[in-house]
Amino acid sequence: MVGVSIKNSLVERHAEALVAEALGDTRVVLVNGARQAGKSTLTRLTAERSDNPTMRFLDDPTTAEAASGAPADFVEHNGLMVIDEIQLAPELLSSIKLTVDQDPRPGRFLLTGSSRVLALRALPDALPGRMEIIELWPFSQGEIDGEPDAFIDAAFAHGPHLDHSSTLRRRDYLERATIGGFPEAVRRTPRRRSAFFNSYLSTLIERDVLELASIERHGELMRLLALLAGRAGGLLVPSALSNQSGIPRTTLTRYLDLLGSVFLIKRIPAWSSGHTHRVVSTPKLAFTDTGVVCHLLGQDVNRLAEPGGSAGAVLENFVVMELARQLTWSEERGQLFHYRTKDKVEVDAVIETPDGRVIGVEVKAGSTVRGEDLAGMRHLEKQVGERFVAGYVLYTGQQTLPFGDKVRAVPMDALWRARP
Repeated sequence: MVGVSIKNSLVERHAEALVAEALGDTRVVLVNGARQAGKSTLTRLTAERSDNPTMRFLDDPTTAEAASGAPADFVEHNGLMVIDEIQLAPELLSSIKLTVDQDPRPGRFLLTGSSRVLALRALPDALPGRMEIIELWPFSQGEIDGEPDAFIDAAFAHGPHLDHSSTLRRRDYLERATIGGFPEAVRRTPRRRSAFFNSYLSTLIERDVLELASIERHGELMRLLALLAGRAGGLLVPSALSNQSGIPRTTLTRYLDLLGSVFLIKRIPAWSSGHTHRVVSTPKLAFTDTGVVCHLLGQDVNRLAEPGGSAGAVLENFVVMELARQLTWSEERGQLFHYRTKDKVEVDAVIETPDGRVIGVEVKAGSTVRGEDLAGMRHLEKQVGERFVAGYVLYTGQQTLPFGDKVRAVPMDALWRARP
């Protein structure tokens, strides 16, 4: 597998196998994801294993000028062409479409993008039937540790019989959350990591967001980010955010869409069985990376661990985004939701497969689990019925404990260490 170097060791990326598989039968493959997540490294190393690859980097001004001036000539090639940061020249996509229609062999183009290319207004069409999109996230915990990252497959395979023990404690998980998964952040010391996050957010707002839309008041957007960090893991209610921030709702909705388009935040949709009218349909807010959340909150591992810290919300965000990462490569195909009723009975994460099987995941920042912590899971189990495979309370304790036939409290690092 290919990877990137962290502290002189090679970190293997799960997405590498997905890219290779896609290039084997698809004309155009797009690796899309957050800036600094490792897309350029992944695609460069993939190209090095190809015969006669052609590399194009659109963040080079001369290369970008050539792409804009003569797009048809720009995409002429034999073998595999890699175009990095395709959102900088979306007009190329029409020429790529024409090229792959004339020569439909698989593996013609490998593209990368740091914004959701399908949302670009300049996109003539999304190369339907010709392009596969693979999302590359910042490192997962399994990629950092060299572990399988197979909790979802293990959960559906073993159900309530999943058993896992751990040596990690609460502070270990909080430290992982403050570091996050960006390769550059993982490499650095805490002080230097803060400098990275400052630079990352500044570049994201001043460059990537401006590529998608004209934003005049950058400071307003940065203040919104700080406000959103305090709501990580909570319901995403634009009207409440508008009232608290003083940003008009239409503007705020536009800002939220832009922050999602550059992979900074993610909406987790609400799950419903269709049998109850008391389910909340509002999505939850998650940040792609918890290191960014902790930086925006100004909380290091010591502050998070304090009674007034944000450990609960941050660890929920941490778990939910590890699940989101795994769904891009797990054998079990599923969708990620949250569950909440109007009576505030909730489950932090729900994964449902196309055939209707469901697992629930609740996150607890503490090392003990009490009966009242399971109210949401019991409610979900009742709603799902026989399709409910199991419910898991991922907590900072060290052993798996049963809470009835289908519910287990499981150490949080089962997320990346459990095996199917």
